[in-house]
Amino acid sequence: MRTATKIAAVVLVGVAVSVGGYLVLMPNDPPPRRADPANLNQVTAGADIYGEHCASCHGLTLAGEADWRRPRSDGSFPAPPHDESGHTWHHPDAQLFEITKLGGKPYNPRSTMPAFSGALSDEEIWSVLAYIKSRWPDSVRERQRAVTAASEER
Repeated sequence: MRTATKIAAVVLVGVAVSVGGYLVLMPNDPPPRRADPANLNQVTAGADIYGEHCASCHGLTLAGEADWRRPRSDGSFPAPPHDESGHTWHHPDAQLFEITKLGGKPYNPRSTMPAFSGALSDEEIWSVLAYIKSRWPDSVRERQRAVTAASEER
C-alpha cells in the first residue's frame, strides 16, 4: 500500500504542477471571445451599460465626438465612433476587450480612454461589445468576425 500511496502522491503533484503551470500561462492568453451580437440578453444588458458608462464620450448613437481623427490642442484624440464609420470593427474582439478593460493608453499614449477594470466586470465589458457589434450592418460584422478569427490563428 505504501507504494500505491507514493504513486498517487506523485500523480497528484504532477497534476497540480500541470494545472498550476496552465494557470500561470492563462493571463497571457487573450480572453475568450464572448461578445455575441445575436444574444439578446447580452445585447440588452450591454445597451444599458453602454448608456451609463460609454455614451457620454462615444454618443448614444455610437457616433463618437466631432473631428475624432484630429488631435486636440493637448495632443489627445476625441472619442471615436463605434458605429460602422469608425475603426472599432477593424480590431479583433480580444483587443477591444483589453482596450475597454485596461484603457487606451497601452495602445495609444495620447488616448484618453479610461480603464473600466474597476467599474465593469469582464461579463459587462463583453456585453457592451456585443451591443456595439449588434448595431453594425451584417457586412461590417462579418468583416470584424474575420479580423477576430485571423488574430486567433496566430
